[in-house]
Amino acid sequence: MRYLAVCLALMAPAALADGGLFAADVVFLGETHDNPAHHARQAEIVQQMRPAALVFEMLTPAQAGLVTPALIGDAAALETALGWQDSGWPDFAMYHPIFAAAPDAAIHGAAVPRDEARRVMGEGIVAVFGAGAARFGLETPLPAAQQQAREALQLAAHCDAMPAELLPMMVDIQRLRDAMLARAALQALDETGGPVAVITGNGHARPDWGAPAALRLAAPEVAVFSLGQGEVAFGAPDGGFDLVEIAPDVDRGDPCAAFR
Repeated sequence: MRYLAVCLALMAPAALADGGLFAADVVFLGETHDNPAHHARQAEIVQQMRPAALVFEMLTPAQAGLVTPALIGDAAALETALGWQDSGWPDFAMYHPIFAAAPDAAIHGAAVPRDEARRVMGEGIVAVFGAGAARFGLETPLPAAQQQAREALQLAAHCDAMPAELLPMMVDIQRLRDAMLARAALQALDETGGPVAVITGNGHARPDWGAPAALRLAAPEVAVFSLGQGEVAFGAPDGGFDLVEIAPDVDRGDPCAAFR
């Protein structure tokens, strides 16, 4: 097994009862973006699932529309077509095996382009999301405790260097991305009949307040499963995942060194 702490099982009773991952309509496969083992595990699960559709946090709908089975067969050509080198995401070599694991799956993108994210400051997430915002919970303010917790996570993610007045907007952008992922997953499910695999970061894959929560709010009849992937040094990601697996650490140095 590739994992040092093999399949740290935190299976929810409901997930065990209904057969878990392979019985779900939509499966969220969380990751730490720069951990190769997380992506290798996603590719393994996708190959076993044989999903009818793949939804990527990393792709806009326009980028997703460029993907064809022929391009998937040529990693370099696909990377170029997607403009991956300018995207800010980690090495495409970690992501290509996920595409290759389901070459005939419909590809959907749920990324929020930077200009759309910037609109949140002036227009708010309801306007930026558009029709159906209420269905995904975007018109409802977060409970105070959750808002505070999410702002604290945003501050930590930005090395405690983010001005406090920007933290509510950063939380709103995360909520917008969660809702976009949920909407894309439901669209993929409607168009293909499923199952659908969603490739995204652990923060968006968390069932308690991430994209799975938005999806359940919008379509409670849809069976959802969420995998979180942690690292040995940091342990299991928070969020009440149906299953957590722990992979080896990545030597990424001190990401906050530049702020000191």
